[in-house]
Amino acid sequence: MKLDELENEAAIILCQLEMYFPPAFFAIMVHLMVHLVREIKCCGPIFLRWMYPVERYMKILKGYMKNLHHPEAFIVERYVAEKAIEFCLVYIKKDKPVGLPESRHDDRVGGKGSRGLHIITPSVEDLLQVHLYVLNNSNEVLPYILQHEGLVKESNPKMSKNWVLKKHNKTFLDWFEDTIFADENSSEMLRKLAVDGPKRNVITCQGYDINKYSFYTKAQDEKSTMQNSGVTLRAES
Repeated sequence: MKLDELENEAAIILCQLEMYFPPAFFAIMVHLMVHLVREIKCCGPIFLRWMYPVERYMKILKGYMKNLHHPEAFIVERYVAEKAIEFCLVYIKKDKPVGLPESRHDDRVGGKGSRGLHIITPSVEDLLQVHLYVLNNSNEVLPYILQHEGLVKESNPKMSKNWVLKKHNKTFLDWFEDTIFADENSSEMLRKLAVDGPKRNVITCQGYDINKYSFYTKAQDEKSTMQNSGVTLRAES
């Protein structure tokens, strides 16, 4: 039923087109619309028997021919080569291509220690200095730093700024720990910074890789024959 409706609609559309287009527009391909529905009824769907895909692929095969004396041999040779390349592209994707060597620093984007990993235990003075440095560079601890500096200045109004700063650095860690420990509403981060503090065992390394670059300590760099420093210029030619 739908095919009959399509056949009638195709005839009506062609009649309407004749009202706007000249007779030269109606070539054999335009007239073919009238017979498509009848061919479907007699032979089945057109996509199962039309020759357009075959003719297009024959155009590709003819492009493989480079020698008119042996056309079939050249077509077969080029066809086999194309299929072999497609096989390699599908099943050998993970292999690195042959060409210019890749830099060993390309994969080193995330921070990672690379040379001379050791675990050391610094002195108490170094740990206190590191702990104070971390607290001074934390936004959450900043209000407590200002509060403690104000208390030290109020207790010693006649002392200079340098003396107040030294007194603040010397007594801030103990005051901060007591203040956070007594405050039940303090955050977990503040409790870790104040009560737990830094770990005694510190992991050190002689080299560190980050952002596609390698950085070495002075002691490690002195062992190398090529210095890992200096000015570089990227060539554009």
